[in-house]
Amino acid sequence: MEKRKITILADSTCDLSENMIRENDIGILPLCIILDDKSYYDKEEITPKEIFAWAEAHKKTPKTAAVTYERAIQMLEPCMEAGEDVIFFGISEDMSTTCNVMRMAGKEFTSGRLFVIDSQNLSAGIGLQVLRAAELAREGMDAEDIVDRIEEDRQKVRASFVVDTLTYLARGGRCSGAAALMANALKLHPAIQVSHGRMEVGKKYRGNMNKVLRRYVEEQEDALRRADKKRVFITHSGVDEQTVTEIREYLKSLNHFEQIEVTTAGGVISSHCGPGTLGVLYYMA
Repeated sequence: MEKRKITILADSTCDLSENMIRENDIGILPLCIILDDKSYYDKEEITPKEIFAWAEAHKKTPKTAAVTYERAIQMLEPCMEAGEDVIFFGISEDMSTTCNVMRMAGKEFTSGRLFVIDSQNLSAGIGLQVLRAAELAREGMDAEDIVDRIEEDRQKVRASFVVDTLTYLARGGRCSGAAALMANALKLHPAIQVSHGRMEVGKKYRGNMNKVLRRYVEEQEDALRRADKKRVFITHSGVDEQTVTEIREYLKSLNHFEQIEVTTAGGVISSHCGPGTLGVLYYMA
């Protein structure tokens, strides 16, 4: 029996670089960024810089919406009609209906098989899972076994960010306006952690943002030394290059990771977290 071709798709919130997407032959489905009454495809029709400019001018945060049914069908059609196994990774179902849109779209086809994985994560927390799936596929693992492995290891992903301000999260309804006002008044920079598919506010840092980001990473040293050695991500939105370089050099100094990847957050993460956001994301071993 001929082995089915495996195609891996992810939504645009996975925040992988163009090189990673191309080298691993990953199909990307964009979520939507909504500015007032106009919708734009994430990473195709709008940039984080444009989002920040609009948000500051209008004093509100863009809304985000799931992958459209039409784009889902368009992406799936050639794969399904060719009888492939398609593995799709979507942003946490607690944050978006994207996974459900893909499941509904999959029902339109009588050939091929679609496997939808709720990443229970966001940003490079999804990207880590996507890259691992691509590696397992290249090693010859069947689609069912890849899905089982990814879902078994899903809770080993460590995804967190520090945000410069809670203003964007408050405008988007992700935290209370009162909490944002208090944090901003006290010049606090909260850490946002992803736990079981939901964003939770963790430790609140105070002081210069560049020093805060360095402290946030250094405080994870014990966990980083116990992390899976394959790769670690630094994913950010609007953080200056020198700070990113310093954090990369610190991670390099641990002599632990084979790959230290730096990626830029797309429109969805930028819309909710705002400029000056940076996270370090990895699998625990």
